[in-house]
Order: sequence, then C-alpha cells, then structure tokens
Amino acid sequence: MTQGFKVPHTLVLLLGMMLVAFLATWIVPQGFFDTAVADNGREMVIPGTYTLSDSRNYLTPWDFLTAIPRALAAAQDVIFFVFIVGGVLSIARATGTIDALIGRLLERFGHKPNLLIFMVVFCFALASGAIGTAGEYIPFVLILVALCKAMRLDAMTAVGMIVAGYGIGYGVSAFNPFTVLIAQQIAGVPVYSGLEWRLAIFVPFVLIGFHHVWSYGKKVLADPDASLTRDLTCPLSGTVQGGYPKLNGRHQLILLGFVASLVTAVWGIATKGWYLYELGGVFIAWGIYTTLVGQIGADVAANRFIDGVKDLASTAMLIGVARGIALILEDGQVLHSLVYGMSLPLSYLGAELAAVGMLIIQTILNLFIPSGSGQAYVTMPLMAPVGDLIGVTRQVAVLAYQFGDGFSNMIIPTNAVLMGIIGMAGVPYHLWFRFCLPLLMKLMLAAAVVLMLAVTFGYGEDVQPQIAQQSQQG
Repeated sequence: MTQGFKVPHTLVLLLGMMLVAFLATWIVPQGFFDTAVADNGREMVIPGTYTLSDSRNYLTPWDFLTAIPRALAAAQDVIFFVFIVGGVLSIARATGTIDALIGRLLERFGHKPNLLIFMVVFCFALASGAIGTAGEYIPFVLILVALCKAMRLDAMTAVGMIVAGYGIGYGVSAFNPFTVLIAQQIAGVPVYSGLEWRLAIFVPFVLIGFHHVWSYGKKVLADPDASLTRDLTCPLSGTVQGGYPKLNGRHQLILLGFVASLVTAVWGIATKGWYLYELGGVFIAWGIYTTLVGQIGADVAANRFIDGVKDLASTAMLIGVARGIALILEDGQVLHSLVYGMSLPLSYLGAELAAVGMLIIQTILNLFIPSGSGQAYVTMPLMAPVGDLIGVTRQVAVLAYQFGDGFSNMIIPTNAVLMGIIGMAGVPYHLWFRFCLPLLMKLMLAAAVVLMLAVTFGYGEDVQPQIAQQSQQG
C-alpha cells in the first residue's frame, strides 16, 4: 500500500492548494464587507455590512497562472532577505567562523542538548512575544542545523526549536506590537491591558514546546533511524566534522559584528519601524565587514555569496508560491465570505464554547490571511461585537485571536517565514507537518482550556467597553 504512494514535492503541494483556492472562487459566494481607514492608514472591515456581490466574477486559468509571478513579487521582501542571509552566512563560513562557533558551542552544550533546546525555545519565544521577531530568525537556521547534526540530532530538531519559539511567542505574547497592540486597539480595550494573564501563561506554553522538541530529540539520540530527516541531505555539506577550528580573535571579531548587527536590527525594529528590507541592509553590512576582517578577498567573498544564494533558489520559489494561495482568494472576492460564514455559528454557542470557536476560526483564517496584523484588521472588527452579544469579553476575543494566529504560524504553508526556515534547513513541508501537528494539537488544547477559564473568571470585564455593548443591541 505505502509502496505505491509517494508524498508530492512541497512545490506540488502548494500549487495544489492554489488550485483548490482557485476552484473555491467559483463555488464560494462572492461578497465583501465595507471597509474604513483606521488612524494608522490600514483598512479594517465594518461589522454588519457584509453584502453579496451582484454578479459573480469568475477567475480564469490565465488568472491562476499569472498569480504565481504576482505572488513571487508580493513575497519579495522575504525572498530577498533569505537570499541575502544565505549569501552572507556562506561568506562567514568561508572564514571558518561558523565552524569555530559550532565547535565552541559543542564544548558548552555537547552533553546537554536539552539545555540548548530549552534556551533556544525560551529566548526565541521571548523575543517574538516582546517585539514580534520572526524573519529575524532565518540567520540562525543553518547554524543550528549544523550544530544539531554535530550533536547527533537532526535538522528537524533545529527547525523545531526555532519555530516552536517563534509560534509560541506570537501566541502568548504580552507586548507584540504587530498583533496584540493592534488587536486591542481595534477591539476597543486599553493597550497592554490584561498583561498579567498573558505573562502568567508564557512559561507553561514554552514548556509544552520544549517538551515536544526534546521528546523527539531524545528519540533521535537513542536511534538515528527515528529521525524524520534521516534520508535527507543536510545543508552546510551535511557531514559531521571530526574536529573544529579554534575560535580565534578574528572569529570573535566577526561574531561581535554579528551580535552588533542583531542589536542594530532590534533597535531599528523597535524605534524606526524597520523590517526585512532594512534588515537585509544590516546583514549586507555585516557581510562586507566579515570579508574585510576575515581577509578572504573580494572575489572569494563574491563567489561564496553567489553559492549561498544559489542554494536557496528552491526555498525562494516555495516562499513565493505560498503567497499565491491568499492572493487568489483575494482576487476571487471570497475572503470576506469565508470570514463571514465562519463567524455565524458562534452566536449559537455558549460563551465558553464560543471562545473556543473563535480560536478555531482564527486558526483556519490564518491559512488565508497569514499576516498577523492583516488578520486583526479583517477579523477583530467582527469578533469583538459578536463576543459582546454572546458574553465573551473583548479581551478574551483578542486572546483567541492571538492563540489562533500565533500557534498556526508554525504549520500553515502560506506563512512565508516558515517556508523560508524549513527551506533553508532542507526539511520538506510534509515531514514538518508530521512533526508539528501533534505540537499544534497540544497547544490548541491548552489554549482552549485557558480561554474557557478566562471566560469563567471574567477576564477583561474590567476594561469591557459598555458603550460598544449597548450599540450592538440596537
């Protein structure tokens, strides 16, 4: 039975999902909400204004084909950032810095892989929860993959550490300016309100992520054949070295430049609104600095940079095609219809179950609207007033949005950052799905319990806008 079945290539899976989305535009009713421009210039939907289109606008096969290059263009910021990081890390490896760093980390953590996994999951979750970092983790992928291979773990363990931290950080964030603050503003509750509850659940959710990754890692350590990626070629040549170069002064200067680049990136994100274009510029500067300090010569650096970019060509294609799924749904005018149709059943549920229903809806919609802030502008104007009618506070509605958006970021193929991470690590999507789905289920179950407890204990009642409640009754 299994001999006759072969899992398609990730690109084939994504194109298949694009085709399903394309066919859905012929079947799902086309309609839209009226929108209004918020104070920050972003459009958000107006509840109660959903109307069906007077006539159906059918997308053609030509629209499907042109959506692919359009999607590549729409995802260009992530694609070019991945190219730059891959090229610059290739330069750094030519200087021997990455191999020396791996050797030093092996001395420190070689016999404590559980400590390494916990530290990575915790630190990445903390950064994502505080300032919304995501694409910034891409530079760490190849380093952690090589480190895990040297520790007799595998690429899946490395990706698990990164993505678990990233997804959990977004899901239980206390401060994330791209999700929590925007959602609270739209819902009409004070920004940063409810902070204590979200801080209280941070460590328990991090421990769920750590336990899942470490449980898998222990199996691989005990039996290398248990690795989901055992038959795959590892990036960075895929061979475990017998010895690593000593971390000398030149290597330390290059690593100091890397740390300075990360500090600059965090400063730019927090104070200047930087994102991937600016971060790409920061890493180009580090690449030039590395070339000079490493004394490898301009031609060698240029060749190594191009080699690093070439290795990530397939990853770039996956990132672009993944963006095409949401693009087709937008072109076919069915995105708002999906949101409207999913929100209707909530009014028939009790408050506790409705909160869990919001979580499920936000999780599903993240497949079609992978942008956290974009999802907030589309869904929160609907979920907040629906919650008013069924006894779910707006603070709980925001929490359900956080959970649904953050946790599903770890598995949805429309998430360009995720596709970039697994692509750089050489992990096919179907294997990542197999690894991540049990983790997602654990997190979703814990999130459902937290939401029901939040409703039971009246989380957010102290900041519930009373005027908004009365207007909905009219």
